[in-house]
Amino acid sequence: MALDEKHKRARMMMMWFGIISMGMMFAGLTSAYVVSENRPDWLTDYQLPDVFIWSTLVIFISSITFHLTKKFTAEGDTDKANIAIVSTFILGVLFIVMQFIGFDEIVEAGYYFTGSASSITMSFVYLLVLAHVVHVAAGLIVLLVVIYNHFKKKYSKGNMLGLRLGVTFWHFVDGLWLYLFLFLYFFR
Repeated sequence: MALDEKHKRARMMMMWFGIISMGMMFAGLTSAYVVSENRPDWLTDYQLPDVFIWSTLVIFISSITFHLTKKFTAEGDTDKANIAIVSTFILGVLFIVMQFIGFDEIVEAGYYFTGSASSITMSFVYLLVLAHVVHVAAGLIVLLVVIYNHFKKKYSKGNMLGLRLGVTFWHFVDGLWLYLFLFLYFFR
């Protein structure tokens, strides 16, 4: 096996170790949420802001546009790939903005992260969503590297490792949000 092929496999494996670790972290946090719901002070009547529904749609569309970036790059269609990759970045930023709008709505409803007016339920909601936002921010940094390399024409049909890694990580972050959103929306 060529050294280049070994490097590609090693990079893919490192990314998968990272994804598995992140998945385990969120599995632990959601498990703690489930265990904590038996507390007498657990809230069951809170409503997630509607903006979280819209942000879910936004991040889902961003996964599609990033996938299209990979497809168009493999086909050599740079114009479409350019539009798709820039759209992905804009949608990623919009997702984070929408998350903070959701936090503002939670605070306006009288639920706080810490302090005497806080509850363990909302502290978990804040923790889960903020931890995910941090991962999306990391995804945006990855996306900026991919965008830089894309516009430097470093990706082609035979050389797509960085793009594939970026797309895979972005899909993971998207899937993670879908899981968290459905978990928080339906499990109270």
